Amino acid sequence: MGNGAKTLTQRKRDTKTTKAAGSQRDSNEKAMNIQCKICKQTFLQTTKAPALMEHAANKHAKLPAASCFDALSGTA
Repeated sequence: MGNGAKTLTQRKRDTKTTKAAGSQRDSNEKAMNIQCKICKQTFLQTTKAPALMEHAANKHAKLPAASCFDALSGTA
């Protein structure tokens, strides 16, 4: 078997493993399930309340933070 055939075989093997594992970007896009009601910006589901409050203060200062996110309705 020549080097060209070995390389082709290795590429096939590599593509099988990467397709099975999936990409990090795809899984991150699926996890973006917190959305600002005003500007529709999305955040990862692991985003903490202080980061959401910071977004509300920086982008929507004239509105209360609870109007941007359902998760902040109980937070002061």
